[in-house]
Amino acid sequence: MRSPPGRGRSRRAHLFRAALPCLLLTALESAPAVAQSLTPDLFNPTRGGFVSPDTLPTRRTAGVVQAPSDALPALPDPNADPRMSRQTPATSRVGQVPTYGLPAANGASGSGYDSLNRKRQQPKLYPGQPKPKRSPGPGTPAPAAAPDTSLGPPRIAPPPSETAHKTPTPPAMAGTVPGQPLRRRLKADDDPFGAVGDYAGSFLIKGALELSGGYDTNPARLNKPVGSPVYVVAPELLVISDWERHALVADLRGSFSGYGNQMPATIDGLASPSPVDIDRPDFTGHVDGRVDVDRDLKLTSQLRLRIATDNPGSPNVQAGLQKYPIYASYGGTFGFDQTFNRLQVAAGATVDRTAYTNSQLTDGTVSSNDDRDFNQYGGVGRISYELKPGLKPFVEVEGDSRVHDLSPDRNGYFRDSSGGYAKIGSSFELSRILTGEISVGYAARNYVDPRLSQLSGFLTAGSLIWNASGLTTVKFFTDTQIAETTVAGSSGVLVRTYSTEVDHDFRRWLTAVGKFTYGTYDYQGQNRNDKTYSLEGDLIYKLNRSVWIKGTLRHDILDSNQPGSSSQGTVAMLGVRLQN
Repeated sequence: MRSPPGRGRSRRAHLFRAALPCLLLTALESAPAVAQSLTPDLFNPTRGGFVSPDTLPTRRTAGVVQAPSDALPALPDPNADPRMSRQTPATSRVGQVPTYGLPAANGASGSGYDSLNRKRQQPKLYPGQPKPKRSPGPGTPAPAAAPDTSLGPPRIAPPPSETAHKTPTPPAMAGTVPGQPLRRRLKADDDPFGAVGDYAGSFLIKGALELSGGYDTNPARLNKPVGSPVYVVAPELLVISDWERHALVADLRGSFSGYGNQMPATIDGLASPSPVDIDRPDFTGHVDGRVDVDRDLKLTSQLRLRIATDNPGSPNVQAGLQKYPIYASYGGTFGFDQTFNRLQVAAGATVDRTAYTNSQLTDGTVSSNDDRDFNQYGGVGRISYELKPGLKPFVEVEGDSRVHDLSPDRNGYFRDSSGGYAKIGSSFELSRILTGEISVGYAARNYVDPRLSQLSGFLTAGSLIWNASGLTTVKFFTDTQIAETTVAGSSGVLVRTYSTEVDHDFRRWLTAVGKFTYGTYDYQGQNRNDKTYSLEGDLIYKLNRSVWIKGTLRHDILDSNQPGSSSQGTVAMLGVRLQN
């Protein structure tokens, strides 16, 4: 069967369409056909890996400098300034490969990750600007935010248990009302068990009373000890002004020592060197005032009072006494304190009087002590210069004259005299660890009576406080004085005292105190030298700010070069301190 005419023409058309491209390729092909070889470009995933660069549809056209046939068009530099490309004419971008998106690592900042491993640009700092600290690395917790100190020092929030079920503090009292003036912060209390005190107007008043009892193995300091129970009542009063200018401080401390037993009136058939009744008072008080005339000139004054008796075992104590005679030494100092930049000049006039009560003897008679009463007039001056904060050397000079009510004394000696001292030293404060003042010098005193030789000697004075740690404090004190005496032929007594004290807090409420005191008594003109040693230990248990319990154990030694004058004794006391 013949095929229909339509189908035959359709088949011939398909054959002609398939053969025509083959004929055209054969006619146009000028180079011999070769097989495609395996090159690295076959595995190159970049654009143009399988096509010749000159046949790329984005090749450069005429009028533009042609790149080598084996070179790819250059990609834009990621580090190039994009502003420079905006200044290039539009014709310069014709024929270039267009880029889309952002180059690699284009958004990396000074602290971000840079995939191109380029060198980081160091930040530019202003002159004097501190360099920023490098990051400690991943995993480090963020630093705590600085507390807000605009309303004063930050406060530590109490635990929830301390504020639960309690009335909240009013904003006016807490100081959180906007526009409210800042509340004055209280000073930090270094002693959490110290007396708080009460305010009376602009004065802070602190009072205390110590009551203690115990036993003294030798209260009269006899060569042959005679013991007795003892009780001590010791009141204290401290008044401090709280003024912006001027100042007034009153410090009053006293004690009364009572003994249950009386001492024998005679020893080995002779009158006892100790009184029968050995009860004795002791009081030390002074009131210091300062008037600020201006910033550099201040007027200073002091009123002082000392009430006491002769020390037990002293040769000044008469034999055959019924009780100790009491003396009172009172007076004042009035002066000024002027500052010239770092130079400070202070001077003052002193007036003092010492008076004794009459002595009551065991036979019922009374002996006068008017020959021991005297007045003292003098002056003291001090010049200091602050080399640097915490170090201020000084020079101090003092002179005085003593005039007795009766001349001569009971032994026929005229004891009116004049003398003084000169010393050099420094006050210092080394980072609040070691503070105080220390000085050395020379003292001398001349007497009206030619039979009394000049009393002179080397002197030391000072007080040092060493804060060894937060719980331990070491104190050192030294002093030198020229005291009067009734010993026949002796000009006076040169008294030197050295004391060391160590305070240690086992807890804030439990404190141990150790003291050691060494003293010398030089009776010039009589070749008598007495040495005293005292070793004391205290243990203080602080129940609260108002009640303390105190235990004391002390051992005293008197070593004299005079036969029969040495003695020793031990004191044990237990008491309570009430304070406010």
